[in-house]
Amino acid sequence: MLRLRELSVFYGDMQALHGVSLAVESGEVVALVGANGAGKTTTLKTISGLLRPAAGSLEFDGTRLDAVPAHAVARLGIAHVPEGRRLFPLMTVEENLDMGSMAPGARGQRSETKEWVFKMLPRLAERRDQLAETLSGGEQQMLATGRGLMARPKLLLLDEPSLGLAPILVKELFDAIAAINREGVTILLVEQNVRRSLALAGRGYVLENGRIVLEGAGQALLADPHVKRAYLGL
Repeated sequence: MLRLRELSVFYGDMQALHGVSLAVESGEVVALVGANGAGKTTTLKTISGLLRPAAGSLEFDGTRLDAVPAHAVARLGIAHVPEGRRLFPLMTVEENLDMGSMAPGARGQRSETKEWVFKMLPRLAERRDQLAETLSGGEQQMLATGRGLMARPKLLLLDEPSLGLAPILVKELFDAIAAINREGVTILLVEQNVRRSLALAGRGYVLENGRIVLEGAGQALLADPHVKRAYLGL
């Protein structure tokens, strides 16, 4: 579904990604893990068209994305749930969800999609008339994820969804991500919570200093000595 080949990305004169290659197949959960500043968010922003690669190529469902603007990437079926949630704080839960379904392909199915989102994330149904700014951190992350799903994406990009959440909410969130994947949504998950993300993902990549240093099955990466030492404290 998604293939990155030898992707290099710069911020001015500073190179953030050095020849990054990865693939995501339809139906998978793929984890991209690494420390702060490794280039994980840069990778997602490049996929979604917010950044342009200086070299390399991106392909999604047979379409080259290298020069496709962000709004057109979204219409192709990629939804990006950014780090920090980026909700509309003075809109209600339901209004925020509606904002996720503005693309022509999603607008006509808004009601059915919203009911599906409420089924997947029932806390949102309970809070549908509340302002987004009044929600807890965990509820805000659920809302950001639900807003992404309202676009009816083929591929969902999740950037640090567990950041700042209490452990019990992290478990609830990862359970929800697994349920969303079971419904047929392919997921590329960027996470600092290496243990949980690799346990959930079928496959994973480890990104360090803008380079992929390891890749493989999620469970195999959890057992890798470098991952244990660098990320799991073992």
